[in-house]
Amino acid sequence: MATRAAAEMPASVPPLSDERQVAWPKRIKARLANGLAVVLVESHTIPKFHGELFLRSGNAAASQHAPGLAEMTATVVRTGTAKRPSRQIEEDLRRLGADLSSHAGADNSAIAFAGLSELAEPLLELVSELAREAAFPEPEFERERRQRLEEVKLDRTQPGFLASERLRKVLFGAHPYAHVAPTEEQVAAYKLGDLLSVYRDFYTPENAMVLMVGDFDSAAMLKTIEKVFGAWTGKKPAIPAAPEPVKPSGRRVHLVHVPGAVQAQILAGCHAITRKHPDWIKLALINSLYGGAFNSRLVMNIREDKGYTYSPRSSVNPLRQYGYFSISAAVRNDVVAASLTEIFYELDKLRALPVPEPELADARNYVSGVFSLGLATQDGLLSQLATVALNDLPDDYLETYREKVRILTPDDLLSTARKYFDSANMQIIVVGDRTQIEPQAALFGDLDVYDAQGKRLN
Repeated sequence: MATRAAAEMPASVPPLSDERQVAWPKRIKARLANGLAVVLVESHTIPKFHGELFLRSGNAAASQHAPGLAEMTATVVRTGTAKRPSRQIEEDLRRLGADLSSHAGADNSAIAFAGLSELAEPLLELVSELAREAAFPEPEFERERRQRLEEVKLDRTQPGFLASERLRKVLFGAHPYAHVAPTEEQVAAYKLGDLLSVYRDFYTPENAMVLMVGDFDSAAMLKTIEKVFGAWTGKKPAIPAAPEPVKPSGRRVHLVHVPGAVQAQILAGCHAITRKHPDWIKLALINSLYGGAFNSRLVMNIREDKGYTYSPRSSVNPLRQYGYFSISAAVRNDVVAASLTEIFYELDKLRALPVPEPELADARNYVSGVFSLGLATQDGLLSQLATVALNDLPDDYLETYREKVRILTPDDLLSTARKYFDSANMQIIVVGDRTQIEPQAALFGDLDVYDAQGKRLN
């Protein structure tokens, strides 16, 4: 008897339609006399615009002061200027119908904003004030520091965080990229003067770029930006020297003991490449085949076939100086060894055998489709353009991306998998109750055990 699902399946799957052409919008690039880089892209779909002021320094550069300090600086920047207290900023944003946020990552800090095109100038004036005249009020700093302390405490209860923290330490050693987040002690030791030092060093026009996408005339918007930001001064900060990352040799298992955990978080990883590397597109495509897409081999194996986990995935993680490849899955305690076996089976299969052409064609369509969807909105286009600008990629990178995906062959992907899916030297992190999972984890390499605070237990 046919199942309901089978009965409802169409007799044949219609072929995909031809890939739509992308109408690339008008763009201009400029640099103000003070060194501020400007990228403007016209998109007249709605009467709005999205923008970001990027500072090319983040937590890695600030680590000479303390881990996570650029992120804390970006948070407090948002809380007031010499002209406007926090409440006034919120009232002005409501009046303008605008959104504004600030954040920082490993390599960049940013002030993101969006609003109505006709009210662009007053919103840009607020962004300029935050970049040039942030007040760093002591009560706001103390409030944000207390909140960050609570967040850090919560992080230490999250298996995903503990796994990510341990993998970064294992792969990067003494390099600043080893720090995912500060400890409670480090946050407690933050001083307002530390934030002011980071602000003075990082928030300068020679270290900055304004990128805007929206319903405006580029020539007129450039004049507005010159008017608003032209008096901003400051040099590009020196890039602090950093130790080379460690190069782990041989598989090793790093177990983070969480007593009573009812499941285990697996995270495996190895060094990879940055966005500027010529192999990036090949690696992104083979990653989508392995575990980067919902119909990938890893998902079909340990989710759909074996039911070990709900959402396994793999990722290529590019930072400015280095990159790394990672595989993650949250699994039941009793299938840790079985899950790792299948993770490495699928990895080694891609290193051993060429991808069949029909499967490769599906992967090409998936990667090209995701890319095209990312261009469909103003903020999506901004994100794609920011990737190009912040990574110093060629000006035609977006225009030629889909063609570069389409020409990749099974041999290209086989050589890429052999080069970057470093199975023999993969570092394996398992977070869970050691009494439940240690014997299984130990099957895959020499074992180190830590507690949730990072203290070694063996």
